[in-house]
Amino acid sequence: MQTIVVNSQKGGSGKSTVCRVLAVEASRAGLSVYLIDFDRDGHTLTNWHQTREAEEPRRVELSIAGLREGLKLLERQGADLVLIDTPPNSIHDMAEIFPLADLVLVPIKPTPDDLQAAAVTVASLKALQLPFLFVITQAIQNTNITAQAIAALSHHGPVAETLLVNRVVYPAAFTDGRTPQEVDKNGQAAREVGKLWVNIKACLHATMQEQRKAANG
Repeated sequence: MQTIVVNSQKGGSGKSTVCRVLAVEASRAGLSVYLIDFDRDGHTLTNWHQTREAEEPRRVELSIAGLREGLKLLERQGADLVLIDTPPNSIHDMAEIFPLADLVLVPIKPTPDDLQAAAVTVASLKALQLPFLFVITQAIQNTNITAQAIAALSHHGPVAETLLVNRVVYPAAFTDGRTPQEVDKNGQAAREVGKLWVNIKACLHATMQEQRKAANG
């Protein structure tokens, strides 16, 4: 089992969006996927899941204090992937959550405020020597600000090759508990999510390889 934590210290960066679309994409690929929502103020992920008709992915309620044991239990039950949505402006909580991640995704809107907020998250991740990946969300295609954001972030860590472009289909799908790839499997958003999932799988594979090397000395 692998655990992905999705975190940004700025609200509205797209954490819940990333959790939703990747969880559904992984489920559609045949994985047993579980969601955990620690964003107590927004509850965006929880609210979306409660309106969802499909059984997969599943969602579980855990406390931060019980997260380590909860993840062990999910693994024993056959979970393949756990995605954890996290609150903004909560470095104290993240100190408990980050060490349990195999990979941390850092969603970033291509705006100066989001880029500035990313520095706090990156500093924590580098101190813990955790693998992470920036994911550009709500991007406006072929604009200087998006290109500049990618260039700026690349100085601090790896950036996912695939951007999640700002499209109406995202909020439209989320309204009734679905995701863009479920609304239109051949649409542009569906293709983007599929490519992003390929990027994430490559990062997870690389992480597994590093862990095996470390375990073998």
